[in-house]
Amino acid sequence: MKIGIEATSFYSSHYYLDLKTLAIQRGVEPEKFYHSIGQEKMAVPPPDEDVVTLAANAAEQALQGVDRERIEAIFFATESGIDQSKAAGIYVHRLLDLQPHCRVVELKQACYSGTIGVQAAAALVHRNPESKALVITADVARYGLGSAGESTQGAGAVALVVSANPKILALDPEAGYYTQDVMDFWRPNYRDEALVDGKHSVRVYLRALGASWEQYSRRSGRTWPDFARFCFHLPFTRMGEQAIRHLAKNCGQTDLGDKELNALIGDGLIYNRLVGNLYSGSLYLSLISLLENTQENLENKRIALFSYGSGCVGEFFSGVVAPEYRQALPIERHRALIRDRQELDYTAYSRFYSYALPTDGSTNKIPENETGRFRLSGLSQHQRIYEKRS
Repeated sequence: MKIGIEATSFYSSHYYLDLKTLAIQRGVEPEKFYHSIGQEKMAVPPPDEDVVTLAANAAEQALQGVDRERIEAIFFATESGIDQSKAAGIYVHRLLDLQPHCRVVELKQACYSGTIGVQAAAALVHRNPESKALVITADVARYGLGSAGESTQGAGAVALVVSANPKILALDPEAGYYTQDVMDFWRPNYRDEALVDGKHSVRVYLRALGASWEQYSRRSGRTWPDFARFCFHLPFTRMGEQAIRHLAKNCGQTDLGDKELNALIGDGLIYNRLVGNLYSGSLYLSLISLLENTQENLENKRIALFSYGSGCVGEFFSGVVAPEYRQALPIERHRALIRDRQELDYTAYSRFYSYALPTDGSTNKIPENETGRFRLSGLSQHQRIYEKRS
């Protein structure tokens, strides 16, 4: 029985900051961002968007044409949680009017949590092939104004419907994974911005990649030639280039040049370069970017995927692209979403970034900005108020 991704969609903010604007403000050359980390733009959410509204907007589109009565689980993956108790997916369940006989849970392990959501969803569907599960990855990446990580911020959500009718990607059963207790990236409860040791994080990422690949390859018997393309977790797109070189070396592919390696990952970098870091959704945005932008027909080709979450957990897994997969992808909607965004100047970016809800639970109405169908309208008695827009 094949189980995998039946439908998917991503959603990101209507607003973005071009990194050349940030470079000018910070007194550095734009090439530091454009070339050194491979980023051009980063999505910036207005005050009335959070992980719930990002998730609901992505999931509503992913569920177009899907039998919602068969959605029996929602796995909401995020490291930008809004509540220490209540799962953000509960809000999404209501906003999307999903049927009540549904499991809902929130998952956390830095940027890795979306992948355990996908694997858990596949296991549930295997037990009951008539059911479907909705996996949502939604995050707002924040590092602090003027911080070293500021240029790698971003915001957005990816929604995936996992079922026994994988119109996009059928998951392979084998996987390799790796865990180590390290402090390369973390965000204590008392902070809104993450803390990161960038160089250390890159080293740990590559260590987890090598160890995960070794276990995956041993379990599956597959080697480098078995894969048509590779997708990686992308905190910034240059990380994908480092990852493919590292993996190639581990696999003995020392004769491959930059052009050959870029052909294996380049199409999967396009959307991430224009949106920024989606944390838990970064790998899956890369997968969407690959499938929607490559000129080669990938039907029945195997795609390698590596998920990484700081702290750390890594997983190497794979899937086979379904026949006629392009008909199941909302390509034009995604391209329009990116094309029709509004550019912010630095003042507007800083104003959005610095807006904060009151911490005493008092009633607060948030000014309305350009968002999707769902928005955060305010706060009342410590409760977040969400609304649907026509």
